[in-house]
Amino acid sequence: MRIVEKARAKLNLGLDTLYRHKDGSPEWNMIMTSIDLSDYVEIITTQGNSIHVSSSQVFLPHDQRNLAYQAALLMKNTFDIKEKITINIKKNIPVSAGLGGGSSDAAAVIRGLNRIWNLNLSLKEMAVLGLKLDSDVPYCIYSKTAQVTGKGEIIKLMPKLPNMYFVLVKPRISVSTPEILSNINYDNIKHVNINGLIDAVKKQDYPQIAKNIGNVLEPISSKKYQDIFKIKAKFIKYGADNAQMSGTGPSVFGLCKSERHAKHIFNSIRGFCSEVYIVKSM
Repeated sequence: MRIVEKARAKLNLGLDTLYRHKDGSPEWNMIMTSIDLSDYVEIITTQGNSIHVSSSQVFLPHDQRNLAYQAALLMKNTFDIKEKITINIKKNIPVSAGLGGGSSDAAAVIRGLNRIWNLNLSLKEMAVLGLKLDSDVPYCIYSKTAQVTGKGEIIKLMPKLPNMYFVLVKPRISVSTPEILSNINYDNIKHVNINGLIDAVKKQDYPQIAKNIGNVLEPISSKKYQDIFKIKAKFIKYGADNAQMSGTGPSVFGLCKSERHAKHIFNSIRGFCSEVYIVKSM
């Protein structure tokens, strides 16, 4: 059987962490949204018992280091299904960018195999499975604006964002997520106003959304990778309503109320950066 799943990139509008669990993983409090920048994940099942992954990005690992491969193996082992799984990924989401590309691909594999094998798993059940792979996979199962808490597995859906645009920049650097997370100092952390952001989304109040976005990891990443700070400063200089890093970085996005405003900033900043996108929340 063959199906194709869309794997959307995510942005962290609000990213806060309250403490570290005994196993070392952070306790999250995040507001996340999915955008119209997507990978396409083709899943084919045939007779056999192997897993094969390929993608349009030839430099990506296609073995057990790949989250899509891990997702297929998890599903096979969990439900004791012996079939050959072929996964072909058309990559559009920048790699190692803080946009959840690998996690979204893995979530697409879980959703796709759930359909192919008629497992009838709920979104919540798939999210619990996905947490075994990466903390972003549960959210990517849903791929809608949501508050994400716990270790990433507690998803509370929120209203769709009001009409707004993001200009998204991926600088030519890669950030080590484990390194950034290991450098969180919980005794000296400036927390994000997540409640204010939730209230603004519920009221569809764009100015307050722009005011209350925040990412507690941004100071850590931008200290090590100066381009993050420089790009954010460019966004503010060119008139974005606000700007911040997504995830552990290095991608930075600027908020714009209108498409015209977004195009103006896009044209201003693309001379400085090669990977620039205009996207909307879905």
